[in-house]
Amino acid sequence: MDSVLHFEIRPTAEQEKQLFHTFDLCRKLYNYALDQRIRSYKETGKGLTYRDQQNMLPAFKEANPEYKAVQSQVLQDVLRRLDRAFVNFFEKRAGYPRFKDKLRFRSITIPQSDVRRNFGKEGYIYIPKIGHIKLNAHQAFDPSKVKIINVKFQNGKWYTNLTVETDSKPPVSDIQLAVGIDMGLFQIAVTSDGEQYENPRWITKSEKRLKKLQRRLSQKHKGSQNRQKAKHQLQKLHDHISNQRKDYLHKISHRLVQKYVLICIEDLQVKGMMKNHRLAKSIANASWNRLANYLEYKSRRFGKTLVKVNPKNTSQKCSNCRQIVKKNLSERIHQCPYCHVVLDRDLNAAINILQAGLNMIA
Repeated sequence: MDSVLHFEIRPTAEQEKQLFHTFDLCRKLYNYALDQRIRSYKETGKGLTYRDQQNMLPAFKEANPEYKAVQSQVLQDVLRRLDRAFVNFFEKRAGYPRFKDKLRFRSITIPQSDVRRNFGKEGYIYIPKIGHIKLNAHQAFDPSKVKIINVKFQNGKWYTNLTVETDSKPPVSDIQLAVGIDMGLFQIAVTSDGEQYENPRWITKSEKRLKKLQRRLSQKHKGSQNRQKAKHQLQKLHDHISNQRKDYLHKISHRLVQKYVLICIEDLQVKGMMKNHRLAKSIANASWNRLANYLEYKSRRFGKTLVKVNPKNTSQKCSNCRQIVKKNLSERIHQCPYCHVVLDRDLNAAINILQAGLNMIA
């Protein structure tokens, strides 16, 4: 089982310059490899595989000597990143891979960590071709367990994500409880014991500012310095919104995983639901998939059990008498004409989700 540790790093001005240069070279390789795949398919009717492009890499480096400044494993990971983008496209999990501009390629990955080389100097992390960078490790970790190193520039700061192999599970919470969680648009999550987690609607709150920056960007001439500045401001706001969302969802998922032993959620097909254009923005704002992913990996980490149940009729079924009570999305109260129970709609759904989860593991 693996977990990811997120630490801030503090490169010197010279190291920062080298990192940005590395990002730029990797971005150009990504775009070159994507163009290769497109041309190959047009000319031969066959696409290129990761293995094909990896075998072409030595010749590419020979023709472009500047790439000797980038470690081979980092370049290979760029090709893997493109390959994963195509896999996601063919499996209908994402759109067709796009060419990257400077603001859309802001990380590199070293897929194999070496404890002596990468963590031989206390308080630093060694990045090949860049040097030892000051590491602000706010929690202890075993360097020998680090498998993958990722370096990322986000919101004006530098970070490293360390994928760490974990052998043992932390102690399970003493609170032996099971819970059903209904994820919705009005409240991000409602539990079967009545707890509600509000939806801060990050995108909606920043919408005016986003539109203003997007309008400002559209007015700048392509290729100009002012356009790059406007693009950077827009990306910075998107990063800020993303960080707000991640922080809030991490807090919710941590609280739930610490409190309960069995967690039951709906197995929502969010991608299909996003096709409803009236709800797409609200669904994206609520980030159901991200919350479900956080709950899933934290449940594994802390030795808890996560069960995904069929979402059919969880909102329509009465949690008391099990009869179907049809209601529109705008109806926020569940009123059963059969047993006369009256509940908040989301609480009723959360209780149904818990019952379905208990039935699955019985």
